[in-house]
Amino acid sequence: MLVVLPENILLSVAALLALSTTTAVAELKYSNDTGGSVKLYGQFNPAYLSFDDGVASYGDLVDNEVSNSRVGIEVKQEFGSSVLIFDFLTGMGFGQSSNYSQTGDPDFFNWDRTFVRELQLSLKTENAGTFTFGQGSMTTDGVAQSDLSGTKVAMYNGLDTVAGNYEFRTAAGALSGVEIDDTFTSFDSSRRGRIRYDSPSLNNFTFSAAYGTNILTPNNDDIFADAAVRYKNEIAGTKIIGSLGFSRRTRNGVDRDDTFGSISGLHPSGFNLTLAAGSRKDSGSYSFAKVGYIADWLSVGKTSMAVDFYNGSDFVTDGSSSKSVGFGVVQKFDAANLETYLVVRSYEYADSTNSYLDASSVLFGSRWKF
Repeated sequence: MLVVLPENILLSVAALLALSTTTAVAELKYSNDTGGSVKLYGQFNPAYLSFDDGVASYGDLVDNEVSNSRVGIEVKQEFGSSVLIFDFLTGMGFGQSSNYSQTGDPDFFNWDRTFVRELQLSLKTENAGTFTFGQGSMTTDGVAQSDLSGTKVAMYNGLDTVAGNYEFRTAAGALSGVEIDDTFTSFDSSRRGRIRYDSPSLNNFTFSAAYGTNILTPNNDDIFADAAVRYKNEIAGTKIIGSLGFSRRTRNGVDRDDTFGSISGLHPSGFNLTLAAGSRKDSGSYSFAKVGYIADWLSVGKTSMAVDFYNGSDFVTDGSSSKSVGFGVVQKFDAANLETYLVVRSYEYADSTNSYLDASSVLFGSRWKF
C-alpha cells in the first residue's frame, strides 16, 4: 500500500536540510580538579508521521518515541578507583508518536512525571561492578534491540513506538479496536523505580539483575524483576553485540513472564544482520530480522539503509498472526550531530474472527543531539 506524502512534509524536508548545515554545539560540560564533572545533554527528535489504514490517511507532527526528545544532567565524582554518578533525564513532554490515532491525538505539549526517564544514583567500581538505585532502566530494557545497522534512531525492533495507537480496520471499513501495539511488540522492558546491579565485563559478557516498581504511575502495585546477559566483541574485524533476558511482572499475585533476546553483527564492508525473538508465556511470540548496509557515500557522514521483517503470532487471540515489512534510510551529518531518516512500513494482521485491511506508515524526521 502506498502512502501519499502531504505537501507540508516537503516543508519539513527543507527545514531538516537547513538544520544539517548548522555547526555542532560544544559539549556543555564543566570539570573540576578532583575528577568531578557536571554535564548538560539531550536531544530533539521531531518527525512527521503519516498513517494509512486502508480507508483514510492521517498525518501529524510528532515526537519520535523510538528515541524521544529529552534533556538531562549528569554529575560525576571520582573516589579513588570508583565513580559516583547522579543522573536526571526527562522526556520533554511533546506528543509521542505512539499516542496518535484515528480517534484522537495527544496534546502537542503536556509534560507530566511519567516522562522522567532517569532519576538515579550509581556507584561504578573497578572490580565489583555497578550498583544503581532510583528511576531508570530495568536490566532487560534494550535486550530485544541489539542493533548495529545505524538505523535504530527510527527503525528498530519496537514497532509499537511509532504508530502504536492506530487501529486496524475490518474488511468492512470499521475500526476494529485491535491496535498496532496489541499485535507488534518486542517484550522489551521499560524504566522503573528499582535497585540494579551490573557486573564487570567477564570474557566479553556482562550480567545484570534488577527489582522494582512503577513509582511514576499512581495506584500501581505491579512488581518487576528481571535479569539479563549481554555480549560485546569484535572478531576478525566484525563487530558483534547480543543480549538475552528474562522479565517477570507480578500483578495481583499473577505472574507474566517474558523471555527474549537479540544479536547483531556488523562486517567491515558495511553489511550487517540483526536477529531477535521473544516469547510471553501462554500469550504470543515473535521473530524479527533486519538486513542493512552502511555506506560512506557522502563526506557529511555515513548513510545507513535497512529492510526488516517482523512475524508475530497469538498476541490478541490464539491463532492470530502479525506481519510487518519496513524499509529505512538514515543519513548522518557529523558536524551538526544530526541524523535525518525516512522509514516506510507495512502492517498485516489476521485472526479467525474477522478480516482486516492492511495498513502502512511513513516516518520522516531528524534527531539532533547536544
